[in-house]
Amino acid sequence: MTTPSTSELSRPLMARLSTWLAAFWPAPVAVNAQERLRAVVGAVIGVLFAAVLSRLIVGTSSSLPWLVAPIGASAVLVFGVPASPLAQPWAVVGGNTVSALVGIACANWIGDPAVAGAVAVSLAIALMFSLRCLHPPGGAMALIAVLTHATAFHWAVFPALANSMLLVVAGIVYNSATGRRYPHVQVASRTPGDAATKSRFSSADIDVVLSRYNQVLDISRHDLENLLQETEMEAYRRQLGEIRCADIMSRELIAVEFGTSLQEAWALLRKHGVKALPVVDKLNRIVGIITLADFMRHANVDVHESFGERLREFVKRSTTMHSDKPEVVGQIMTRQVRVASADRHVVELMPLFSEGGHHHIPIIGEKNKLVGIITQSDFVKALHRRVEP
Repeated sequence: MTTPSTSELSRPLMARLSTWLAAFWPAPVAVNAQERLRAVVGAVIGVLFAAVLSRLIVGTSSSLPWLVAPIGASAVLVFGVPASPLAQPWAVVGGNTVSALVGIACANWIGDPAVAGAVAVSLAIALMFSLRCLHPPGGAMALIAVLTHATAFHWAVFPALANSMLLVVAGIVYNSATGRRYPHVQVASRTPGDAATKSRFSSADIDVVLSRYNQVLDISRHDLENLLQETEMEAYRRQLGEIRCADIMSRELIAVEFGTSLQEAWALLRKHGVKALPVVDKLNRIVGIITLADFMRHANVDVHESFGERLREFVKRSTTMHSDKPEVVGQIMTRQVRVASADRHVVELMPLFSEGGHHHIPIIGEKNKLVGIITQSDFVKALHRRVEP
């Protein structure tokens, strides 16, 4: 039995040390020069706005400070990362003001500045968590209140609250003017089924993973979900390349018109073994689609009793002048049709087929005329050709 050498034993240790040291190296910031300049100019405008107005409010003869250092840190967030949950108006105003109050209380009640500073920062964090206004500069606000021995509680109103509110006002105006939403939506309202039509994962899946991660993320949950969905779509685009709807659509169209009889439409469905027929006008523009589900629903065949007989009676042409039942396609067709243009990337249809419940997507060309149709089978064949060796 051979004994491992010292060099062999040291390799795992060196690897762990190298990995540990690598964690200190920052990742590149994925923003271009234009966005960096936008943040820099915003910080100049925001801090200058808060400083000048605060100085005018307090006057030069007052002993009160007209600007406090944590506002500089707040400006980094408001103008550098305006989408961050830590940079939102309530986080800035609430976080700084609450932390100032905590710092003032600790400066009054705890004699040792070192102890008072430590307690103030920790209590400020606890309160910011509870009040949903976690803001990193708030810790500095609590600490500076202790170190400057700010024992008067009006210090929390001015300069802390006043500086923060002025900075937020500047942030709202500047960020909005430069194309950045501020305040930034943190919890987006959604209609039922939104997530299902966009991605293979749901909002509930994200909630489960975030609860398992159990750490504060410097990104809103809504932005995180959007980024994941866009990343998934980008991966599909890379895998499917430049395949467009025109490349895989069925061009041998079997279509009907508004006035086509139900009997004729049903016969076409059975003859060609399809589950849907596009409905077009005289100019070949799509006006609807008729599917097996439309026949079933209007024939009231949701029960198994007399299934075939009910369907035959429904599609049978009436011999009288007046009839209470539908007679033509236009009376039972689905009018709201999801269509796609011929030059659209196929990958964009994936959510419709995989999660949206669609089985047929009519394809339109110039002047919105029907030029083809893509079925789930067409889509699966395209995927198979792409991934086969």
